[in-house]
Amino acid sequence: RPKEEQLLHFFAIINNMNQTIKAKLELLPDSPGCYLHKDKNGTVIYVGKAKNLKNRVRSYFRAQPKEAVKTIALVGHIADFDYILTDTETEALILECNLIKKHRPKYNISLKDGKTYPSICVTNEYFPRIFKTRTINKRYGTFYGPYSHIGSMYAILDIIKKVYKPRTCRFPITKVGIEQGKYKPCLEYHLHNCGAPCIGKQSYEDYQESIKQAREVLKGNTREVQKILRKEMEKYAEELRFEEAEICKQRYLALDNFAAKSEIVSHT
Repeated sequence: RPKEEQLLHFFAIINNMNQTIKAKLELLPDSPGCYLHKDKNGTVIYVGKAKNLKNRVRSYFRAQPKEAVKTIALVGHIADFDYILTDTETEALILECNLIKKHRPKYNISLKDGKTYPSICVTNEYFPRIFKTRTINKRYGTFYGPYSHIGSMYAILDIIKKVYKPRTCRFPITKVGIEQGKYKPCLEYHLHNCGAPCIGKQSYEDYQESIKQAREVLKGNTREVQKILRKEMEKYAEELRFEEAEICKQRYLALDNFAAKSEIVSHT
């Protein structure tokens, strides 16, 4: 249709907008969240997210839509809408992704391809591994995320690798295998990126303590981990175990640097 006809059609839709929509538009909050447009059968036909729900949802029913053809086609089928509040825009983005996967709305183009945000997995192995994944299977370990900002996820993985040095090899390491000398140290050990628990260079207890602290970092509790490291550092210093004290100090400083970059107000 010519553009003038499209706009006239849009004006007619706005004028005939049902009272349910008009009433809901007046009650929309100035908060982040997701909105779900529905047709006359109650089927979700479009899912979107917004930093400000009031401004975003109302924009669909203004007189001059920016994308006339798409908006007119969508608005012409909207009989009702719902919304879900979130604490942040990031949470709204993740929720939008999940809602699109669930409802597969007719008018959504992006995020319908099964795209998932990555998470970080801590495996249930004898010596757990920590890595990013897009496949969630809770039989294999504990998952933290998802992360909508990939840079933040890699920053966390980098600090964990630097501070706690979890193993990266995929060998199914067992206690019996270590005792029988089945394993050999890999290049990561020689590069000082792994403590080589596979050959007994790092004890099981020490490795598990590192993983425990890494889990706290993944939860955002960097301050609690720093307190633990500071106490250990002071303890080793009093016992004149300066090598272990230096390791704790380096871990403490690395976490402090990470926290300073990632925090705004809250320590967690």
